[in-house]
Amino acid sequence: MSFAALDSALLGPLFATDAMRKAFGDEARLRAMLQCELALARAQAALGGVPEGLGDALAGLRLEDFDLATLGQATALAGVPTIPFVKALQDLLPPEFERHVHKGATTQDIADTALVLMMGEGMALLRADLNRLLPALANMARAHRATPCIGRTYGQHAAPVSFGFKVTVWASAIAEVAAPYGAMRAQIMRASLGGPVGTLAAWGAKGPEVLAGFAGELDLGVDAIAWHTRRNRMAELGGWLARLIGALAKMAGDIAHMASTEVSEVAEPFIKGRGGSSAMPHKRNPVGCTLILAAQAAAPGHVTTLLNALAAAHERPAGAWHGEWHALPSLFGLASGALREGVALAEGLVIDEARMRANINLTHGMIFADAVAARLTPALGREGAHHLVERAADNVRRTGAPLQDVLAAMPEAGPSAGYAAAFDLAPAVAAAALWTDRALAALPGSI
Repeated sequence: MSFAALDSALLGPLFATDAMRKAFGDEARLRAMLQCELALARAQAALGGVPEGLGDALAGLRLEDFDLATLGQATALAGVPTIPFVKALQDLLPPEFERHVHKGATTQDIADTALVLMMGEGMALLRADLNRLLPALANMARAHRATPCIGRTYGQHAAPVSFGFKVTVWASAIAEVAAPYGAMRAQIMRASLGGPVGTLAAWGAKGPEVLAGFAGELDLGVDAIAWHTRRNRMAELGGWLARLIGALAKMAGDIAHMASTEVSEVAEPFIKGRGGSSAMPHKRNPVGCTLILAAQAAAPGHVTTLLNALAAAHERPAGAWHGEWHALPSLFGLASGALREGVALAEGLVIDEARMRANINLTHGMIFADAVAARLTPALGREGAHHLVERAADNVRRTGAPLQDVLAAMPEAGPSAGYAAAFDLAPAVAAAALWTDRALAALPGSI
């Protein structure tokens, strides 16, 4: 588990939401393991395999009955949290129930199923934030569908677009990642109960019934065979979380650049005390963007851990499965923090339309070079028009004169009436607005 993202009292609130930290905290894990043992007892009691009273006795236990520090020290000795947890259960229950606790199950059954329950809560938290983020971005895009803004390629001014077009690209990327949320959740919300080597041999022919009852108690799905060493679902989920962070990082990277001093087209929402510098009182750093980009920097390593776990040896590997305990909670934590910051940006970004318009004029009309070349092509041919405008652009860079004036002084360009309309901003903005409207219509209202 990532101590910085989740466990640290100092750094945890910076990188992850409090709700997600709680969803993967020690109490949540303990509660989930207790739920699993209770579900197992009730499923087995329904088949006459354990005393009816075991479930009631387990249901009567409280989290306060367990000493987390003691369990932690015992886990360091046992290698997994399930072993000391089951021992603690046996110590807390009446003696007649002791030998029936955890009957036929193995440590991984409880650890995996408990993690599934925690991830289900984590997925619900992410969904709630996505359902705030996407409408907020859509609203911003609609409000600025025709706000002129420079399009940039390779970090250079390219051609005009609209700010709404940029925002719609962000929203579309995030929505694309979010689209399989339901299928992704269904894939992971499945019970693990296979016993020591996945065959649930202690229950023989009744094994499938025990599994079905166990899963039903927890409202989880079942697999046709144990998934102890089939870890693809975990790797897929980790990849999905990383791609979600990546889609948010695309937005954050654009905003961070647009908020830079030389550009100043947008600014993060002002919050007193946020974004300052310990050395430079004037600074207003893009903290939200920074946190999203930090999550993007950290996420791939955790995904690699999950991919490595796919090569699980035989019926249970040493180390590969345990590595997931670091990776998955960390990815959920990083995704939660990135989404929190994304929502804040979408709901409160400060947009300077005048600066966007001023920046369009920085290159003295060269952003219309492509449109000018298209209008000169019938007379000069494609290559001739391109070379002429390229020479004119070199002149603009050297002298700072407007491209339209430079062309007017070049006889081979012909009468200015032939290309003057190319310097009209309206067609480019209209094209951007067209695609903005088209994409917004395709965005889901919720996931």
